[in-house]
Amino acid sequence: MAQTAEAMFQSDLSPEDIKISDLAGEKIDELMDDADDEIEAVRIYVSGGGCGGMTYGMTFTDARNDYDTVLDAGKFKVYVDSVALGYLRGVEIDYVERPTGASFVFNNVFQATGGSGTCGACGAAGGGCG
Repeated sequence: MAQTAEAMFQSDLSPEDIKISDLAGEKIDELMDDADDEIEAVRIYVSGGGCGGMTYGMTFTDARNDYDTVLDAGKFKVYVDSVALGYLRGVEIDYVERPTGASFVFNNVFQATGGSGTCGACGAAGGGCG
């Protein structure tokens, strides 16, 4: 008997799906503490663009969508829509401080499909230049 799409949809993520480094987790927790009370999670998103093909980012969210997958990271939750998850599975999110500034970095993007997640022209991590 065939399962419906809704029955096949798994909303819970594990650290194998999306890993958050200790330093990134600490920074996200700090940012969540400073966020408005209605903020319930961090949303990770993927958008097209750049010479590497995709751009990765994070934002606060106050609502979960029907097809969001959820990573319970203990002190905070991470929402990823099921389409974006196809581009993110296996990613490690880290937080780095450089002389030019601090930022979150997406390592191992496209791990499931064998890609590097870096720009072929400039080598920028996360896909996309600039």
